[in-house]
Amino acid sequence: MARYTQLQNMSLRGRRVFVRVDFNVPLKKNGDHYEVVDETRILGALPTIQYITEAGGRCILASHLGRPKGGPEAKYSLEPVAKVLSQKLGQDVILTDSCIGDGARGLSRQMRDGDVLLLENLRFEPGEESNASELCQKLQELCDCYVSDAFGTLHRAHASTHGLAKLFEFKDRGMGLLVQKELAYLEPLKDRPQKPFVLVMGGAKVSDKIGILEHFLDKVSTVIIGGAMAYAFLRAKGYEVGKSFCQDEQVNLAARLLKSAAARDIQMVLPVDHVVASSMDDEAGAQVTESESVPDDKMALDIGPRTVEKYAAALEGAETIFWNGPMGVFEKPAFAKGTFEMARHIAQSKAKKLAGGGDVAAAIAASGREEEFDFISTGGGATLEYLEGKPLPGLRILDQDNRLGI
Repeated sequence: MARYTQLQNMSLRGRRVFVRVDFNVPLKKNGDHYEVVDETRILGALPTIQYITEAGGRCILASHLGRPKGGPEAKYSLEPVAKVLSQKLGQDVILTDSCIGDGARGLSRQMRDGDVLLLENLRFEPGEESNASELCQKLQELCDCYVSDAFGTLHRAHASTHGLAKLFEFKDRGMGLLVQKELAYLEPLKDRPQKPFVLVMGGAKVSDKIGILEHFLDKVSTVIIGGAMAYAFLRAKGYEVGKSFCQDEQVNLAARLLKSAAARDIQMVLPVDHVVASSMDDEAGAQVTESESVPDDKMALDIGPRTVEKYAAALEGAETIFWNGPMGVFEKPAFAKGTFEMARHIAQSKAKKLAGGGDVAAAIAASGREEEFDFISTGGGATLEYLEGKPLPGLRILDQDNRLGI
């Protein structure tokens, strides 16, 4: 059984607390500056930040943003995040010019109890993604203890998620409130979901979801398949899918999963109609098919109305529902109805309603149903890997029993 130091049990007063947060937020350009489009991840970090400052800690926040190419880029600066944080916290949040070096070190030494400092984008340093020991040591110079609160990054063995934590004693490397909340919901789902358990899977590729599907086949009652991955399953059953996204290797995986589900007497629910068009940009040409098959000159971009009804019926009586991946190209109004209708039906269920991984959080937010879910994970790949039972480097390094520090 893994054992972790929780933030609530750490010595914080007067100490510089390095907090790895996930501020990888979408930005948009407004004139000569950038603005935060979605504050969800910033809001998710506030409880941990406020806990530390109220306990008299000196909070040093660190995050990546985007994929800069080996050095500083204005469009990936955390400056817009610092502005939002200052507003939400009601206090000045100073942004360093670099995540390491004399400037950051000097500012960290000048901090007073309750202060908040935000380090500039970690990925401006090449050593972040390679988990370079030199960068880990330079980051350690800024702080007295370490808190992990970026669940969505725990599947990566990067400097800020793994190597830095490794440099601290067990009592001084802890788990923030957001990560604690994630595990409180995801661990029971992974190991002992209440049955009947319905798994709702969408998104693009079967290969991205095969791990979670295989993990849950012995625990699940029903699997609902939507999104682009559904076309691989339909093709495996002999239906025509037109120009829909579907690769041969995905079809082979789908066929294997259909066979495994049938052997376990698990219901695998697939679309019976689709919203199709000549391309994703052809919203005006959207039309509904009469059957599972897609015309040769069309691509399926959403589930159809009869499929929505079929999926709603499959949700009835569930005790647990986990949703991963949208049902279609929900960013386009003509192809959003299936996803939004699934959000509505899941939200109205009496089951425990959980979601996470991929674009599903954005889809639920766009549907306006966020408040009706019991929990929406902040992680993408990390959520899926955790539920598959894979070890997450950023989580393992916090475990007291991980004596090898790997």
